[in-house]
Amino acid sequence: MRNIKLTIEYDGTNFVGWQMQSNGRSVQEEISKAIGQILREPVTLIGAGRTDSGVHARGQVANFHTRSTMDAQAILNGLNGVLPEDICLHAADDVPQSFHARYDARLRTYRYFVSHGPSPIGRYFQWFVKFRLDVDVMNDAAQMLPGEHDFESFCKSEAEVNHFRCTIMKSRWAEASGMIVYEIEANRFLHGMVRALVGTMVDIGRGFLPLSSFQEIMTAKDRSKAGMAAPPQGLFLEQVLY
Repeated sequence: MRNIKLTIEYDGTNFVGWQMQSNGRSVQEEISKAIGQILREPVTLIGAGRTDSGVHARGQVANFHTRSTMDAQAILNGLNGVLPEDICLHAADDVPQSFHARYDARLRTYRYFVSHGPSPIGRYFQWFVKFRLDVDVMNDAAQMLPGEHDFESFCKSEAEVNHFRCTIMKSRWAEASGMIVYEIEANRFLHGMVRALVGTMVDIGRGFLPLSSFQEIMTAKDRSKAGMAAPPQGLFLEQVLY
């Protein structure tokens, strides 16, 4: 039995998310079907993160166990030959039997893209915010996040987790090419966390909420106190580190 690690890019526009669901097309299902077609055996595909409907990935990681003796490069080429055009595998590697894409991940990096103006071409990959945003004050809020904190205020209420604490290693906004980009790196993320953080910081950046409210929202441990969830199309899973 071998353990194969995949590095995956996908456009999440036409998916219900990473995880296999009964209500539509998922990334996990498409890749699992492709593996079955190439290796002629059913597999269980484990992803590093369960991205939501409309969310994209440039560096998703998954693994599966197989009895196939096919070379890893041949597996990669074969899968890319049958996968739909909105999914691409960048690597397929043999890894130790114990490797688990989700539980062994040390850090995950997400980026969120906000545009200053409307873009018909970019509408599926960024959020056009019509308000003038103060990036400096948004960065002041972002700098409150590094370290270990409770993020219950930024988590979907139906999330099934044992605790809401996450350790943030990096949190910052930067301006680039007509957009502002939020980058966050952490040991774990809660369901809807990044989109809730972005939506709240945008509310602060446009002056709808005062900067002082951000810490108060964090300590409230109440999702209703935070801002709206930013739309999914601006969010990218960029990298998973092990």
